[in-house]
Amino acid sequence: QVQLIESGGGLVQAGGSLRLSCAASGRTLSSYGMGWFRQAPGKQREFVAAIAWGGDNAYYSDSVKGRFTISRDNAKSTVYLQMNSLKPGDTAVYYCGADLFLRWLNFYSDSAEYDYWGQGTQVTVSS
Repeated sequence: QVQLIESGGGLVQAGGSLRLSCAASGRTLSSYGMGWFRQAPGKQREFVAAIAWGGDNAYYSDSVKGRFTISRDNAKSTVYLQMNSLKPGDTAVYYCGADLFLRWLNFYSDSAEYDYWGQGTQVTVSS
């Protein structure tokens, strides 16, 4: 079992920044890869970024590449999403997910493959 708790959402003006946090708990976190997804009203859940607990690789969707940065703090079992240059189109509920690592390697951008999800945190970007 993995428990995920997101925080850090809020209301920000276009061009501003927010940092989301995902606190993870569970016995075997190193067996999982982590991802951030977002879902806007009336739309499907969309991949944003992904990272493993080990190694240096991070993955991003084209829509956020260069503006968002995913990182982790292994000691705190926390994954972060630093969001800069925010746009109104980034408005959504942001979710943190965990997927078994071997599957995550091939399907990190596919929300259907993730086993565990947090409750989500709302990000609203005003124009």
